Amino acid sequence: MKAAVYDNPGVPAVLKYVDMPDPACGPGDVLIAVEAISIEGGDLINRRTTKQQSRWIVGYAAAGTIVAVGENVKHRTIGQKVAAFDMQGSHAELWAVPETRTWLVPDGLRMADAAVMPISFGTAYHCVITKGQLQAEETVLIQAAAGGVGLAAVQLARQARAEVIAVASGDERQARLLALGATHLIDRHNQDVVEEVRRLTGGKGADLVIDPVGSTVQSSLLALAPEGRLVFVGNAGGGGLAVELWQPMQNNQTLHGVFMGALFERPAVHETVDALLKAATDRRLEVVIDRTFSLKDAASAHEHAETAKPLGRVVMKV
Repeated sequence: MKAAVYDNPGVPAVLKYVDMPDPACGPGDVLIAVEAISIEGGDLINRRTTKQQSRWIVGYAAAGTIVAVGENVKHRTIGQKVAAFDMQGSHAELWAVPETRTWLVPDGLRMADAAVMPISFGTAYHCVITKGQLQAEETVLIQAAAGGVGLAAVQLARQARAEVIAVASGDERQARLLALGATHLIDRHNQDVVEEVRRLTGGKGADLVIDPVGSTVQSSLLALAPEGRLVFVGNAGGGGLAVELWQPMQNNQTLHGVFMGALFERPAVHETVDALLKAATDRRLEVVIDRTFSLKDAASAHEHAETAKPLGRVVMKV
């Protein structure tokens, strides 16, 4: 099979499109003929920072058709279309994934959308609803709102009937966020996020902050209301995650760290992703894809995802 691989980490050009052995389908695995690949933030971080012993196939998320099943697989069959998540291997023509990390793609949903949904929307739901416990008429601040998780979080917060403050720059990105349900917009390049949140909330601060950036966690805390909740997920901004905890303690604020990983296999989380896929199929949620590349152009796709400030996810087709 063909795959995008690297060994020494670095700039997108370290990715090479080469022939690799077909993956083995283990007893609990399904083998997927990949059709669409969603480039996730973790894919970029791994490629930049993680040295591998040999050619490594990067990638967390993809969708395709099952072409083989392991002997212990009970709920998947050859020919079914699935979305999948795993810690590596999606940047390839074939991908062996545990059955428990796959979701059936409903009829009528585009495979590119299906590839994006589990991580972007599954993560956003866990942050906004499960951990964030967002209620109607509360105010939520969403950092990096034009990213994959941010766009999903805006839509889920709108459906929860909350007031949504979205941080994003650029006219096109801001217009799209308003269309998807943002109540207020903050351009972090021209405005002070904390000051604007205070102004918009009458000095109180946001009841909930969703932060997928990492490097903005300290300012997210400063924008948080007393007894508010901060959910930080991932580290798209890179760097350390050190924060001053004296203020959160004094203000009785709650901090939730989220790393989805194995959470996707928990029954409640797995069922939530099924429901989100159905909602996207019914057009109750919108998947925003910035640009589509071919897998053979994985280096260019990573370059775009990393430097072009895309609106939504970058997808590769096989």
